[in-house]
Amino acid sequence: MSLGSFSPFRATRYVSSVDLIDVDALAATGVRLVLLDRDNTCIPRDTHVAPPAVKAWLDRLRAAGIATCLLSNNFHSTEVAASACELGCPVVDHAMKPAPFSAWVAMARMGVGPEQTVIVGDQVFTDILAGNLAGVRTILVRPQSRRDLWYTQIFRLGEALVLRGVEFEGKTSSLTGRSDG
Repeated sequence: MSLGSFSPFRATRYVSSVDLIDVDALAATGVRLVLLDRDNTCIPRDTHVAPPAVKAWLDRLRAAGIATCLLSNNFHSTEVAASACELGCPVVDHAMKPAPFSAWVAMARMGVGPEQTVIVGDQVFTDILAGNLAGVRTILVRPQSRRDLWYTQIFRLGEALVLRGVEFEGKTSSLTGRSDG
């Protein structure tokens, strides 16, 4: 990527849902650590439980030798810890994304550098910006649920402008059953 085409709000890839991210492709490109957002990336805001497809995808990551870590801005530490336990992932909570510090902390804990790390999230102005500022590859997924916090709904309006013309890989989200179009 040339510096002229760099935008802190552009993801490296756009994939309809977490479970559609090709684990073999991640491994083939040297990824050893996947940093994951919690809310509406791994855990839908309307159910608070990880879908079986997400759990199966995480199992495929681990089988490929790729470590995971949740990075969550959610201030409900008990809920975040419960999700981390359910998903079998360590967690950095109170992540304060888009600041890159939580990504740096997670990479240091896991002993992995930025060139071997990817962050996956559903929000441009938190997850993708944090990943770009931390110097890691980024994958934006569509949110699992239409339910969001009031201020996230406002950010989604700005995201719509940033994402104009972007095509997501995968025709239908297997997590939500919704068409991307």
